Amino acid sequence: MTWKDHLKRVKDEWDSLKSQHRQDPSPPAQPSSAAEAYWQPRFQPDVAVADEWDAKIGNGPDGWGNQELQHYTAAPENAFHTPDGKLVLRAIANNSCPEAEKRYTSARLVSRQTLARDRGVLSAVLVSPCAQGIWPAFWLLPQEPFSWPVDGEIDIAETWNGDCENRSCLHWGHHHDPLKHRVMGTRLHDMHSRPVRYDFAWDQPGGQAGQGRMVWYIDGRPVMKADVPEGTRPLRDMTILLNVAMGGNVCAGQTPADGSYEMVVHHLSLASEPENGGWDRFQRDWDSTPAGNTY
Repeated sequence: MTWKDHLKRVKDEWDSLKSQHRQDPSPPAQPSSAAEAYWQPRFQPDVAVADEWDAKIGNGPDGWGNQELQHYTAAPENAFHTPDGKLVLRAIANNSCPEAEKRYTSARLVSRQTLARDRGVLSAVLVSPCAQGIWPAFWLLPQEPFSWPVDGEIDIAETWNGDCENRSCLHWGHHHDPLKHRVMGTRLHDMHSRPVRYDFAWDQPGGQAGQGRMVWYIDGRPVMKADVPEGTRPLRDMTILLNVAMGGNVCAGQTPADGSYEMVVHHLSLASEPENGGWDRFQRDWDSTPAGNTY
């Protein structure tokens, strides 16, 4: 290797390290008590998961619309509280099981609580599993019944097929219209090994569709913004979903290896305003945050 080639290699490695440092946020802070929390589920071992959440069951039509493999259950091995106050959703893969409904099992939980207000902040601190064939998500759908995706879907934390990239997403309108989607990818190389904080702040005066604004955050840093689209349900009607899917379209035909894959939720709450500046901070973040990309 010539000295010029060596110098170029050193420079490329240095540029790569700088880029990684810019993209990887600092470790998350737990939400402070300064912002009024108006809902916080109880992650206690003596509290049944079903007290706060409805569990979806089965494989849904066409694998929940995405050709997913898992059968969701309400079994305690798929969703439970830990003695130290966490909620765990566990996907279990057993590729050789002769019974299809037991080959891939997992949990899909829907909160009984809605966002309930026309402005606020949803916060979660969680560890997402990242592996081939695994698709964990923390997201929002309108309270049932609803029309998907016309009424709106908001994805706060999801990663596909072990790529360690979080996708902040907004879907509405007609599914096959590329202009009816917004997405922003954020690389988090260690999202599978540390708690990451995700926040979603919204302000929708009067709950009017086509009015209002939303900002997505990761580890306290705003990563995407979007206007509330026309024709969607009021944000106050949104419920919170947590699930770990397996296979499906976004995993490009990959299946998970045998074993268990856990989403660990350290904290979840709804608060009246953003921390560290309230709605004045929201306005500053709105002014400086990029809008999502179309597909």
